[in-house]
Amino acid sequence: MTISYGTAGALAQHTDTVTPALPAGTSAGQLAVLQVVSGHPNDNVPSTPSGWTLAGSFSGGGGSFGLNTGPRRLTLFARVLAGGDSAPTTAIPSGSSGSLIGARVFTLARTAGTGWRWAATFGQDITSDTSFSAACATALTWSAGDFEVLAYAWNTQTASTSGRAVTASGITFATATSHLGDAITSGNGGRLTMAESVVTAGTGTQAPTVTATLSTAGTGVGAVLRVSEATSDINATAQSVFPPRNLVSATGLTGDDIVTATLYRQVGTDLTAVRAASNVNVSGQSSLLRVDAEQPLGVSLNYAAVLTDLYGQQWTVYSGPITSTVDSDVISDAIRGVGAAVQIEAPLGWKRDRDATQFNINGRIVVVGRPRSAPSATITVRTETDDDGDALNELLDNATEGTILVRKQNFLTRLDGTYALIDDQEDPNWYDEFRWFQLNVVKSDDWPDVMEAAGFTLADIAANFSTLADIAAFFPTNLLAIAQYDFGP
Repeated sequence: MTISYGTAGALAQHTDTVTPALPAGTSAGQLAVLQVVSGHPNDNVPSTPSGWTLAGSFSGGGGSFGLNTGPRRLTLFARVLAGGDSAPTTAIPSGSSGSLIGARVFTLARTAGTGWRWAATFGQDITSDTSFSAACATALTWSAGDFEVLAYAWNTQTASTSGRAVTASGITFATATSHLGDAITSGNGGRLTMAESVVTAGTGTQAPTVTATLSTAGTGVGAVLRVSEATSDINATAQSVFPPRNLVSATGLTGDDIVTATLYRQVGTDLTAVRAASNVNVSGQSSLLRVDAEQPLGVSLNYAAVLTDLYGQQWTVYSGPITSTVDSDVISDAIRGVGAAVQIEAPLGWKRDRDATQFNINGRIVVVGRPRSAPSATITVRTETDDDGDALNELLDNATEGTILVRKQNFLTRLDGTYALIDDQEDPNWYDEFRWFQLNVVKSDDWPDVMEAAGFTLADIAANFSTLADIAAFFPTNLLAIAQYDFGP
């Protein structure tokens, strides 16, 4: 696992707007970092370029804004390159005396991990001398292998630099390697400087201090952009059971300081939160597992995890595609995990009631009513075996909150959904196993999100094990192993 510095593009400078070139030889998957040094009477944060993410911004150095004196702002943006990327444009307000902006893009490459993670912390030194030391305000978590971008913004154009370094209590950093040292001569001027380091030993959560030695007295801002290879990922696995269920798990959360997670099912561009997986507190947890028993059938979909770290940054990871296939329509209970194979026969005749009263006032008909109701209907389904008929009866007897989930063999948006059961009628044949059921239902909201879907049923366990001792012997670690097991044939 190694992160390495790549190359840098040329410095771009102006009084208000710059478009720094991307370095030559960039490739998809690299992390591009845009370092911006700016100064303005109103101290504005430079605009975020399209497709880039603001990693952090800070203004400091003390005094009044002027030629080679007063505060300068240091801003860092990041972007994972996709290939064929355009140069970024960033700007501050124009027409202000002495305003300046200078920027460079440089790249980083990684050898492992599922993606990029970063966090930034900033500090300032307001003492105008040649010994620069900026104690950063925000504590970051550190571990061996973390890559550090040491970024500086000074109010002097001419100062050369030596001894760039970062320190933090209990953490050992490699000797910094210097890369950029650019004079910004536009407006009141400034200087953009950058170096790299890496954590070689130590773990913990501490605020770092960024230091350097200047050839000419100055003040300004120092920052650390801690960059690491992501460990968090999301995986979806279809259980080989009926009704279909998918196991959805976000993993590697502690390594990325993830504190909150939401798991989504994605069909096309539509995102739907997986049951009981909305804004889950995962502080200190390495993984989050949920069961999706409500996925549409016969269509390709994937899952997404929106992860929030302890610095408030959000990251999104995606699973590969998965398709749940069956050879029938399905009526199920997505909470208990039970259901039946059916054939939906009669077309739906949606009925919508409206509580309304009609008045004849001087020959005019006036209607006063409430909003139209949710649709109700009679759904006619057929089961073709005694087992399926019995399974449907068991479901109707014990449906969670009296609510059933109806799904076509191939997803049908106008039918698939949850329904509150009013009553039902069963018409079995006497000469074969076929039965017809008329289900009187009302379209319903989904089950409450707090009701988590079962990853297995008692029937699953009974079909695979004879005694509690058998279960204990097969799952010697913990109950999570049962939740993750595929009880299918």
